[in-house]
Amino acid sequence: MELNLAEEILLAYGFSSETVVLNQIGSGHINRTFLLTTKNGEKYILQNINTHVFNDPNAIANNINAVAKYLKTKSPNYLFPAPVATEGGELMFHFEEQYWRLLPFVPNTIAFDTLSEPKQAYEAAKQFGKLTHLLNGYNTENLKPTIIGFHDLSWRYEQFTLALNEAKDDLKNSASNEIETALHHHFIVDYYNSYERSNNFPDRVIHHDTKISNVLLAEHSFDGICVIDLDTLMPGKFISDLGDMMRTYLCAFSENETDLSKIKIRLDYFRATIEGYLSEMSAILTETEKDLILFSGKYIVYMQALRFLTDYLNGSIYYPIAYPTQNLDRAKNQFKLLSELFENEKVLQGIIEECL
Repeated sequence: MELNLAEEILLAYGFSSETVVLNQIGSGHINRTFLLTTKNGEKYILQNINTHVFNDPNAIANNINAVAKYLKTKSPNYLFPAPVATEGGELMFHFEEQYWRLLPFVPNTIAFDTLSEPKQAYEAAKQFGKLTHLLNGYNTENLKPTIIGFHDLSWRYEQFTLALNEAKDDLKNSASNEIETALHHHFIVDYYNSYERSNNFPDRVIHHDTKISNVLLAEHSFDGICVIDLDTLMPGKFISDLGDMMRTYLCAFSENETDLSKIKIRLDYFRATIEGYLSEMSAILTETEKDLILFSGKYIVYMQALRFLTDYLNGSIYYPIAYPTQNLDRAKNQFKLLSELFENEKVLQGIIEECL
């Protein structure tokens, strides 16, 4: 879809509506993304940051800029697609209460919405691991959270219990099985809390949103090229990245699948994900972190199930829905995936130990 934007936005980066063509692209639900093509064929990515989700865009810009400077010094050959400055040297352009940024376009690459072979899982996991590995020496205190409490399981559980206390009876009745499942698995919160402040469970610079569409692969070979969509690049625990990969790579179907018999773990994708991540991270993970590899999947899948269930009990005010019970169905889906992690624990842990 070709479209026009305010001339001021283009002028901020040295372009004009006479010199570029804009097309909206991408499958992301948060930011609006456009492919900007100049008359001489140069390409860039122009993004409008969603300030309803990211209420401090400057934190995003400052985090990415700080990491870019560090990597340029420590790992100059690493491809880190940091934003292009405006003509005035600003990290973003602020116009009519909106924030815009221009990103380099990486040619001959592809971003997938779904995985079609284990190699893609391996390469993606390797790229996310590589970013954290290269930032192992960086002081996480220099970065600011861009979404407060994004992967704070204790807080997500509090939100669930609050929603449960205030939900309408008909919603609670229809979700009674899922509510019982959520309450039963509270031990996952307790288990995480027992490790959270351990010296052997450090904060690292991690991506926090490791779905397959956030990594660029080479167009034909599917070799990993670089990580993109760096809005949630901030301090956190490694389990957030690896757990999100398990949540989104291991099953052939997304959280919108309502036939729960299809929610199965693909062991070859699990092995590929673990091998790819550990190819970069095994040298720096502590013994405690290695012990928590499988737990990372349980942690993130349970958190996502809680978030869907919480939204359903709140009247579905956060996640977009196509029908009234979709968030309940999504919660059922994620609880089924969680049960698969527990039921296959012995096999999955064996794969992890082989990869280590």
